[in-house]
Amino acid sequence: MQPLSLPSLLDYWSVQSLQINLVIFLNLLGALLLGCLVGYERAYHGRAAGMRTYGLVCMASCALTVIAGYSVGWYGGHATPSAMGTDPTRIIQGIVTGIGFLGAGVIMREGLNISGLTTAASIWASSAIGVLVGVGFYAAGILLALLSAMCMLGLSRIESWLPQRPAIGLTLRFDSEFCPEEGALRAFLMTHGFDMAMGSISISFSQGAPEWRFVAIANCRNCGTPMIGLAKALEMHPGVQSFHISHARN
Repeated sequence: MQPLSLPSLLDYWSVQSLQINLVIFLNLLGALLLGCLVGYERAYHGRAAGMRTYGLVCMASCALTVIAGYSVGWYGGHATPSAMGTDPTRIIQGIVTGIGFLGAGVIMREGLNISGLTTAASIWASSAIGVLVGVGFYAAGILLALLSAMCMLGLSRIESWLPQRPAIGLTLRFDSEFCPEEGALRAFLMTHGFDMAMGSISISFSQGAPEWRFVAIANCRNCGTPMIGLAKALEMHPGVQSFHISHARN
């Protein structure tokens, strides 16, 4: 059968092919929901990787896994041993590995803030879309593209509605003769609706003065004092020579 003949092209949209695409779509939808569930826990605690990142990665991983079980439907069911090669999944492995390095290049860290994780995940999801289209699962590829776009456009709004604990990064430089205490800082933060994140403290000593860097997490979305109010309180705090406050996604 000629590859460009009408019957050959229609095989990509045959009943059997559409049934396989539907099964793949249901797997993708389930993986997206489960990934978002895990990602919400991270977003709730102010982490950089949230619902969108976890959802995209989980869904793309599912896509690359599930198509291996339906190799009989690749290329519209016209795959030959010469077309499939000795192990076609090795091609997919090479694609995913290469795209992983590309995605890592867009992840940026600035102080206590990490950005680019969702972009990296979307690049990886795009590779899964390309693989689906490449093996002839056009409907599943289209649906994965739509789910990925909905994930990036809509989940950020859903995250903004759900309960969350925003995080901020603080850098405090104290007077040279002042001896800061962790308990006193925690008490100060508690009065402003924040709690110091465990394991986030970094202490340095330069130019004769101690400097503390840490992440503070609000007790709830609207519990924490706004950054302007917190800055004014730090101006009056004993021993604080200078400070820096920024939003943190650690």
